[in-house]
Amino acid sequence: MELLNRHVTIRKFKEKPVDQILLESILYSGTKASTTGNMQLYSIVVTKDEKQKEKLAPLHFNQSVAKRAPVLLTFVADFNRFSKWCRNNKAIPGYDNLLSFYTASIDALLVAQNVCIAAENLGLGICYLGTTTYNAKEIIDVLELPKLTFPVTTVALGYPDETPGLTDRIPLDGVVHWEKYTDYSENRIKELYAVKESLESSKAFVVENQKETLAQVYTDVRYKKADNEFFSAKMMDTLRLQGFIV
Repeated sequence: MELLNRHVTIRKFKEKPVDQILLESILYSGTKASTTGNMQLYSIVVTKDEKQKEKLAPLHFNQSVAKRAPVLLTFVADFNRFSKWCRNNKAIPGYDNLLSFYTASIDALLVAQNVCIAAENLGLGICYLGTTTYNAKEIIDVLELPKLTFPVTTVALGYPDETPGLTDRIPLDGVVHWEKYTDYSENRIKELYAVKESLESSKAFVVENQKETLAQVYTDVRYKKADNEFFSAKMMDTLRLQGFIV
């Protein structure tokens, strides 16, 4: 529990390679994650080659963490492998649909989190890259992913070269609902987000972006409606190309 409670995101890594045997051990622990029907509906693409990282970096918005991490791990929702096994054994797969994509995505995210915990337990640091789904089509091209696969997240991995403090979190009683969902009153919302809004880093964030509130930074700058709609349409197109939506 202490390992989980001490988790921080690492964006600066030492120029120290991750030993191949150690990396394989971490990945092996990842494969012990829960998985739907023991089908293991995921694949992990390991990127260590500098030329490959150069191709992927723009697709992760050229974040320095994507460029400088010793290892990039792309976690892929994968019904390709299982469907081929079915056909090879006189079974007709029916996994070209949205539910199957969602199921495989859950599997991929579960194994990703197992990998992250295993890595941190061995003294490495990690950073999730949320940019993966934004540019899934381009990542598919770079990694040569077949149909019935879809990259759902990427993890940058390496030895930490920084010691960031713990990130703020909403209190436990703000996210846990007992027996049924209890909706939030306006006053409760104010209470839950008061700490986040009071942080000096949050106040600086508001000033830097020339906004009135921290919420406006999220809605007007970081996660804009227009961007969400654009990338949603792009994602749907890619899901069609990959065979998950007819």
